[in-house]
Amino acid sequence: MAGNPERRAALVDAGVEVLAREGARGLTFRAVDAEAGVPVGTASNYFTGRADLLRQIDTRLHTRLAPDPQVLAGLLERPKDRSLVTAFMHDLMGRATRDRTGYLALLEMRLEASRRPELRASFTKSVRADLDEGLAFHRAAGLPGGDEVVTVLYLAMLGLLLEHLTLPDVLDGVLPGVTVPDGLLERITATVVPEE
Repeated sequence: MAGNPERRAALVDAGVEVLAREGARGLTFRAVDAEAGVPVGTASNYFTGRADLLRQIDTRLHTRLAPDPQVLAGLLERPKDRSLVTAFMHDLMGRATRDRTGYLALLEMRLEASRRPELRASFTKSVRADLDEGLAFHRAAGLPGGDEVVTVLYLAMLGLLLEHLTLPDVLDGVLPGVTVPDGLLERITATVVPEE
């Protein structure tokens, strides 16, 4: 295996682009090479196979879509109430919207994990680790609501992100006077997070 870390990172990011645009069936070493602008055969020198590339894309996506520690620190200076939870949900929506390609690739990873048992185990582990981290963060920050609130927010935001990034017009006008996605996000937190 080739050992140039910058080249490997560029190939993984190229894989993210291909996965988001073409889906898992279009994710070939040749497509990754073309996206990265490198000679044909380069990706095969960096990954042991397609499963290895998918695992590395999984790791990269969780890094790309992670919250900015400085943004979190700034938000945590605010009162620990429902409005802060709403601000965290806005941050999540903003990150997914700014890196739409990354989030779409993450959705493609979910679909591919449903088809491939060897990917399902590792992807389930990484997604569960993200959820566990969110639960622990919520508790440690002293935010209102417990694990149930975080779990419901997780599921609601997953649905909102899916609609907003794939078929944004579906939700337009469903709730008169409520904007998509921000107004819906406000509704979600107002419905799920207890007032304290």
